[in-house]
Amino acid sequence: MGALKDIYSPRFYDNLCDILLEIIPNFNKKDFISKIFTPEFSQMELKERMRHTTKVFHEFLPEKFSEAFSILKNMMGELREKNSGEDNLAYIFIPDYIEIYGIDEYENAVEAIEFTTQFITCEFGIRPFLIKYFDQMMVQMKDWSEHENHKVRRLASEGSRSKLPWAMAVPDLKKNPDLVIEILENLKNDSSDFVRRSVANNLNDIAKDHPEKVLEIAKKWKGISKETDAIVKHGARTLLKQGHPEILKIYGLDSKNIEVENLEIVTPKVRIGDSLEFSFAIKNNNDSVQTVRLEYGIYYKKSKGHLAKKVFKISEKAYQPNETIKINRKQSFKIITTRVFYAGNHQLSIIINGEEKCIKDFEVEF
Repeated sequence: MGALKDIYSPRFYDNLCDILLEIIPNFNKKDFISKIFTPEFSQMELKERMRHTTKVFHEFLPEKFSEAFSILKNMMGELREKNSGEDNLAYIFIPDYIEIYGIDEYENAVEAIEFTTQFITCEFGIRPFLIKYFDQMMVQMKDWSEHENHKVRRLASEGSRSKLPWAMAVPDLKKNPDLVIEILENLKNDSSDFVRRSVANNLNDIAKDHPEKVLEIAKKWKGISKETDAIVKHGARTLLKQGHPEILKIYGLDSKNIEVENLEIVTPKVRIGDSLEFSFAIKNNNDSVQTVRLEYGIYYKKSKGHLAKKVFKISEKAYQPNETIKINRKQSFKIITTRVFYAGNHQLSIIINGEEKCIKDFEVEF
């Protein structure tokens, strides 16, 4: 499997040019390809290739945004007819085009976003519009939350996430969660699982800055339907991992008389590239059935020598009175791009319904 940036391949541009030949009078394919494949192209990363494609496109389209987008709209139509391109990440340059060249034409850009997101998501391209036209855009997104197309409804939620990964930050989204919650209220019973997952992720973002808002929603939405319960549970996952007392109470997660027995670290010295292996048992000492949310925490050593905890979920299920269950787990220490491992003392904790029950040390070695 090649690098993600290679979605912008010679074959991609060749196929794209064949479409453009049909819809742009006197389109010069040879000139377009030569402008794309500059000497610097091979060194460009994904976002750089996307922006480069956007700028080259602009050279072959009318200067006026509305006229340029009319051609892009026709291009998307042709691709749809050929059953090609929809939801293909390579076409993320279209929202990028709207972001760069439509930012000063609000009405035309909003219309373009609504159309384009049904072909390729505009969740990133919409962020500059939220910064420049926040109040107007939030009204527009609330309208979109009731749109007939599920991809437009999802944009209303995903585009308004306060911590959307890899996206431009929009400070007003953090400051004004009530405006976002109005959108989520419209989507909490959405027929599309695609939309409901976005609602849950949006709630989880809000929980990181305004936990009281998500606790309020959890109390209000819980029990409405099976689907809404799933949204609330996933949307409160950060609060659950933090062991927030109120969210634990909402879900009846009480750690009293739930014991951890025989915690053993099978590999007390772990080489980077190998796995930490551990085992333990959980016993419900209550006289009644108890739901147990079982997690473990790894206290990773950081570059400055301090430890930082990351929580991993094992299971959540009902334990019968006096039932004991043995657990065996492995945690990988293979080198990955999203985490740097440091040699030295680390810790493992077992977490029952948000409460750390026991903790043990282990060493990580090169």
